[in-house]
Amino acid sequence: MAELIWGEVAVSDLEGIYDYIARDSHQYARHRVERIYQSTERLRQFPESGRHVPEFPHLPHREVLIDNYRVIYRYASERKTVLIITVVHGRRLLTEAQVALPSDT
Repeated sequence: MAELIWGEVAVSDLEGIYDYIARDSHQYARHRVERIYQSTERLRQFPESGRHVPEFPHLPHREVLIDNYRVIYRYASERKTVLIITVVHGRRLLTEAQVALPSDT
């Protein structure tokens, strides 16, 4: 089983999603963020279940689609770790800078 690690940017993304939705409904915002978080738990057992990110076929990144959101992650099989890099709304343009990893990971 792989270790699931949420990067700082991904955590900040979830907070931003919550804040945006909470302007209308705190309950729905909590539900949405919990759904995203819980849906990524399957990556512990099936870390390669996400599809490759179509915009960046040259990168080893994968994504899972959860409702309107794209959860971008990278699986390091040698360390058995899944690093959640970012969470973006499906209608937003995804840039390579958003999925870049710090050099020490």
